[in-house]
Amino acid sequence: MQIIESAEEYDVCIVGSGAGGGMAAHELTKAGANVLMLEAGGWFDSEDFAMFNWPYESPRRGGPTRRQPFGEFDACFGGWDIEGEPYTTTEGTEFDWFRGRMLGGRTNHWGRISLRFGPDDFRARSKDGMGDDWPISYQDVKPYYDRLDRLIGIFGTNEGIPNAPGGIYMDPPEPRCYEHLIKDACDDMDIPCIPSRLSILTEPHNGRAACHYCGQCNRSCSTHSNFSSPSVLLPPALETGNLEIINNAMVREVTYEDGKATGVSYVNKENGKEYKVKSKVVVLAASACESARLLLNSKSSDFPNGLANSSGVVGKYLMDSTGTSVMGLIPDLMNMPAHNEDGTGGMHLYIPWWKDNSNLDFARGYHVELWGGRGMPSYGFMGGIQNYNDLFQDGPKRSGGYGKELKDDYRCYYGSMVGFSGRGESIAYEDNYCEIDPDMVDEWGIPVLRFNYNWSDQEYKQVKHMQETFRNIIDEMGGEAMGDMPSKEDGYGITNPGQIIHEVGTTRMGDDPKKSVLNEYCQAHDVDNLFVTDGGSFVSQPHKNPTWTIMALSMRASEYIVDQMEKRNL
Repeated sequence: MQIIESAEEYDVCIVGSGAGGGMAAHELTKAGANVLMLEAGGWFDSEDFAMFNWPYESPRRGGPTRRQPFGEFDACFGGWDIEGEPYTTTEGTEFDWFRGRMLGGRTNHWGRISLRFGPDDFRARSKDGMGDDWPISYQDVKPYYDRLDRLIGIFGTNEGIPNAPGGIYMDPPEPRCYEHLIKDACDDMDIPCIPSRLSILTEPHNGRAACHYCGQCNRSCSTHSNFSSPSVLLPPALETGNLEIINNAMVREVTYEDGKATGVSYVNKENGKEYKVKSKVVVLAASACESARLLLNSKSSDFPNGLANSSGVVGKYLMDSTGTSVMGLIPDLMNMPAHNEDGTGGMHLYIPWWKDNSNLDFARGYHVELWGGRGMPSYGFMGGIQNYNDLFQDGPKRSGGYGKELKDDYRCYYGSMVGFSGRGESIAYEDNYCEIDPDMVDEWGIPVLRFNYNWSDQEYKQVKHMQETFRNIIDEMGGEAMGDMPSKEDGYGITNPGQIIHEVGTTRMGDDPKKSVLNEYCQAHDVDNLFVTDGGSFVSQPHKNPTWTIMALSMRASEYIVDQMEKRNL
């Protein structure tokens, strides 16, 4: 195959345009670097998507599709099952790999839950003897969390919880009706229930308008009030004139010669041709597993097991958050009159981790995401309503109905459901990993990933605690949990690894090059002009959503790259 080589040498080539790549582009272009960004998906402008479509305008009524598994109006294209991009698992592994294939990647999907890691999260092994400590502390990252808060904008409150540090916050929105009821129950149970910390503007900020509650955040945001990389990070980077973006570029490998990364090669998905670009520095930000795949596929005589993999650690210590959910029917919310549930999208309250693990049979913790209320009805709306009537209604048992009876049921139960979703910390294990499948390639002939992953007793016991807690809160609210508690044989309802879409850890950082891939600046031990700024650098995955920390570490790494380039060390 003829390979088309670019004559230009860029200062930096960034692979991926999501949280880590977008932040690197923002920082490096503002510092004057000439940057090329390669994105495997197409262009996306959040002003041009389906913010205001009614479900009845589509024959699918907003239902999921292969390309948009969270509904056809969801603004993230890609999913668990991408045509032409397979992956495999070892026998006994059930791992689901979600990928965003569009400008901004998965920043177009996430819930804008923007939690800082706490001091204990960086020294978890020192606390409980499991996993490993990070080579950096909270104090090393705090200045970048602060800069992130000021740059992007976030609402919340400072509660003084030691391992849930606060930030520089805008005022949060008022809790909704059902959230008030949950908080009342939690107060009675000594469970903290506090304002959420979401990167959605509640006041004008850096030229962006405050959210005025016009739509659903997962459908993108035409006013750029919520955070995504294409809304917040890439426009100012493009305005510098220092950023070039190539879409539909499926990167095959990082090229290497004489101890240095020299650029990358990629396949143009539109014309099928292969290209090579040159750069002085390569930044991988394609997502933890995709970046590991690129390194493992970049083989040479110096690195026969993959670039920057002299330790053999690339792909290992893969982690995802644990998860499970419980939904309950609350009689106090039945037959409610129409009432105002305005406010930003997503939850307005959440539950941070509040327990002492020395009194529990599992390590680490979880936070709880709340849901419910009177959202827009669409595909799947109030599914299973035929089962509600016998829970609280007096009179003869009945199921379902037609015509007026069914409409009356919908009016009675609309907004009466509340839900609790736990997101917990899993332990990093070397034998949870991704590797190259020797027998399968994707549509462009690039070897694909094979996953090996199993939950341990720690994660199962943690999820059991989630289930019991959520059911106790529903009971305290006078409600009825929907469905029986999953048994031990059913894993207490734990999600498959990968389903929470928080996979990290495949190119972990550390002080010892024999046991880690990156140093504390996300720089490869083996190749000093190669960096990884997605979640691959994580040593542990606290229960907090990883995006805010990915961006803080990317900002820190970018600052280091600029410093080293100025000193002519790169």
